Amino acid sequence: MTAQELNTKVENALEEIRPFLQSDGGNISLVEIVDNIVKVKLEGACVSCTVNQMTLTHGVEATIKSHAPQIEKVVDISQQMDN
Repeated sequence: MTAQELNTKVENALEEIRPFLQSDGGNISLVEIVDNIVKVKLEGACVSCTVNQMTLTHGVEATIKSHAPQIEKVVDISQQMDN
């Protein structure tokens, strides 16, 4: 699978979960995919949400892996980008 195909699969997974995040005042964007690790940026209400790590693992990561099983993990880099 090419990098572009993988990127498309991950974007499709994010589109699937995005409405749930937006309904709570948040959002998510893809930053990059490096060595089968997806880096995302949580936005809006998701940044300060107390369960964002659970959402990231059980919601976002699970959805992405269902679209692209070769993905090893998903990490939120929003805190790193704000510093």
